[in-house]
Amino acid sequence: MDDELTQRIRHRAREKWELAGYPEDRSEEFWLEAEKEVRGEQETYSELKADPSVTTNS
Repeated sequence: MDDELTQRIRHRAREKWELAGYPEDRSEEFWLEAEKEVRGEQETYSELKADPSVTTNS
């Protein structure tokens, strides 16, 4: 995993942890959720970059 991706996941996991009230026993849960979200965003961006005719407007 590259440093930028790791930083983005770490930041999102911390946001989730803070929003949940700083629980001590759910760090892995927050990390995995954040990783899924960040990787999903990255895939969407890659798809849009590969095919500029695709739009995100509904």
